[in-house]
Amino acid sequence: MIDLMLIGIGTGNPEHVTLQAARLLNDADLILIPDKGEDKSDLARVRRQICDTVLTGGTRVVSFDLPTRDEATPDYHARVVDWHDAIAAIWVREIRENLGPQGKVAFLVWGDPSLYDSTLRIADRVAKILPLRVRVVPGITSLQALTAAHRIPINDLGAPFTVTTGRQLRDAGWPDGVDTLAVMLDGQCSFQSIPPKGVHIWWSGYAGMVQEINLSGPLAETAPQIMAARAEARAQHGWIMDIYLMRRQTPRGDTDE
Repeated sequence: MIDLMLIGIGTGNPEHVTLQAARLLNDADLILIPDKGEDKSDLARVRRQICDTVLTGGTRVVSFDLPTRDEATPDYHARVVDWHDAIAAIWVREIRENLGPQGKVAFLVWGDPSLYDSTLRIADRVAKILPLRVRVVPGITSLQALTAAHRIPINDLGAPFTVTTGRQLRDAGWPDGVDTLAVMLDGQCSFQSIPPKGVHIWWSGYAGMVQEINLSGPLAETAPQIMAARAEARAQHGWIMDIYLMRRQTPRGDTDE
């Protein structure tokens, strides 16, 4: 039996790795680190830095190449499903070649494996081929790092909030009945599609990391600043992870909650 450990590592800061995560990484026989190509080599380097920081024994660390997603396929869900199938096949190959039929293998997952991440879906595919026991170790999310960086609560008093993606924001607009939106996985600055009047935005690039950039203010004024900072940071580092919170500034009466 193979123990597959999906370990949330926060936003890339070694200090975000929990004691539980560090213990299980040291308990693993193998850690697999995906390489997403030269443009995103920093991502693999950050994972290796985390390993260098927390590993105290002889755990093997092996890198492997990830396939690229076929963006030419018009159906978004179809191309993501095909991509996940391809990644799962590579996981199976790497586990067989580097671990064998039993042992403990760990993957370092950005943020938390259960929030807008597909690692668990890929693990489900692998479990249809290899005998697996899957364990999930929660991590600090970029959402937590964003609100901490800006020193704000995520919701208004007694009010709900919605976590969504840039694609959903562009395609469906601002959801009804919600004044606060947290937007993840947005490579196209989809806040541009929202009428800016009365909207405040808090944005973080590389939240929780040494490169962290924070901007906030009325959407109409801040959007151009975010887009310029984002483009400059991406050009400098070759990649960027960012997240933002938007809130409609609607009048509310006092409550007793």
